[in-house]
Amino acid sequence: MPLEEEHILKFLSNPVNERFNSELLNLLINRIDDLCFKECQVDRIACTLTPMCSRRFLLKLRIKNSLGMEDLPKFCYSVHKGIVEREFRGKTVVYKPSDSYLFLIDFLDIFFHGDYRKLNKFVSFKKWDEAFKIFDERIKRGEDFHYHKTDNYLIIKYEDRLHIVFLEEGYVLCNANRENIINLELIKGLLELYSNVKFPEININLLKDQYVKVKLKIPFDIASNVPEEASKVEGENHESPDFYFWNRFPEDLLRLSEFCEKINLDMNRINDLVLTMHIDTETKNYPEESDKNMPLRYRDLQEIIEFIDFIYNQFYVIWI
Repeated sequence: MPLEEEHILKFLSNPVNERFNSELLNLLINRIDDLCFKECQVDRIACTLTPMCSRRFLLKLRIKNSLGMEDLPKFCYSVHKGIVEREFRGKTVVYKPSDSYLFLIDFLDIFFHGDYRKLNKFVSFKKWDEAFKIFDERIKRGEDFHYHKTDNYLIIKYEDRLHIVFLEEGYVLCNANRENIINLELIKGLLELYSNVKFPEININLLKDQYVKVKLKIPFDIASNVPEEASKVEGENHESPDFYFWNRFPEDLLRLSEFCEKINLDMNRINDLVLTMHIDTETKNYPEESDKNMPLRYRDLQEIIEFIDFIYNQFYVIWI
């Protein structure tokens, strides 16, 4: 039987083999360097159309570990940047550049070409008032563009795409989709961004650095009419709006429960209908052959946001 990847992983995880791990990893690093700097870039057409690592994931490995441009295969990176730019401008691309990483200045060059040098300076020196003026001009021109800044991130929504600027690290996650959301600050920031755009009266709080709490309320005068309206359509008369919602959206609420630490749908003391969600960086899904929860991804949080948006627009919701 040939050597397989599980054999390597098992070897690396065994403390007895620790003194050999460095040698084994050096072999792997040398192989990756040969692949990136010699083999793949020799044929530029092949590097452009069929890179030797799937979707150029080895670029992500280097960028996310703070390696500079001098430590990246330059032609491969230029192709990678070009694909992100072509997709942004609506042109044909070899593959959709979801979850692509770029250096901050290259991201700004693509999305804010005329102002990218100024923006790079403003962001680098934390002159946020000046940076926000440029962003606001975009919005005034009618572009589908929104932004939200947290302590460590700048979140940008352009049309239906999300881009996450890691301010301290100096790189950007473009077209965030399947990547894991790494902390509660990002979850809260993303919810606040969409709240500003779609559902401004939703209450969002970070509680005890354990989870983000999202709370919305459907007032009694609206909620009390829901079962009545439902009975006209379904021929049934349910006594409580929460009963109606659990039965009206069972699949949605079940799906949300996979992504949320906790989800409650209750009546408060004045009979308003209250939906509460606790969201953290882990889901309640378990991958096959693992006892660890799947991390929350950007696309998972998007499902939560879409449901909140639906409830907000389907029923009159007020802040609590």
